[in-house]
Amino acid sequence: MSEGVEASGKTLDEAIEKALSLLGLERDQVHIEVLSTGRPGLFGLGGEEARVRVTPLEPGLLPSLTRAHQPALAPSEAMEEEEEEGRVVVKGVDSPEVAQAADYLRQMLRCLELQADVSVRPPETPGDGLGRASAVLDIRGEDLGILIGRRGSTLAALQYLLNVMINRRFQTRVVVTVDVEGYKRRREEALKGLAQRLAQRVKQTGRPVTLEPMPAAERRIVHLALVNDPDVITSSIGNGEDRKVIISPRRRPRGSPGRRP
Repeated sequence: MSEGVEASGKTLDEAIEKALSLLGLERDQVHIEVLSTGRPGLFGLGGEEARVRVTPLEPGLLPSLTRAHQPALAPSEAMEEEEEEGRVVVKGVDSPEVAQAADYLRQMLRCLELQADVSVRPPETPGDGLGRASAVLDIRGEDLGILIGRRGSTLAALQYLLNVMINRRFQTRVVVTVDVEGYKRRREEALKGLAQRLAQRVKQTGRPVTLEPMPAAERRIVHLALVNDPDVITSSIGNGEDRKVIISPRRRPRGSPGRRP
């Protein structure tokens, strides 16, 4: 990826347009990082302009997908996922790495004295990690809420620990997803519904909306839910655990026809 430029403006769209003008590129040719959404001042004083960093994409930089039916990320968000989580290797559910992950997980559950079954299946949706995860390990049993935690924090920690163990054992970048009683599928549907509702608000008000901080896997769900919406665009802001998604009105290229009523 070549060096990009930073630009500011009264609105997020204005800042992006300035950066695109400096580079002579279109939105689908760049990675957009929102540095600040800006804030209005009192009587026009003391405000803060929106700031972005826009970087050109290089051909062949996006990770290839392993399944023909996998939904595609917008270029900037695909780049974001690769930067944050590293390039992973997708293997089949019958691979030694997945078998070992399932065995490790069963051992963990026994140590926690939890009566639960672990089944293995291929990823089916973005929430399952489709295109990234080699398999989904489903945990089924009674009274397993302790494995989920507040907003899935315990489940996320369990999944992270399991992946660290597998990667160290096999010296590879294989990822498995861990779910408990279909929690992640329910969370995925809730996030998709939230994304659609907030996108509708953005269309009505013409103002961007910022979601609460989310882990990369959940931000990816929001990005994918709106990637084909012609009227809004998604981007991310913040670092680490504070990183969040912004849904903004999509600014149409100059001279393009407006949307028919």
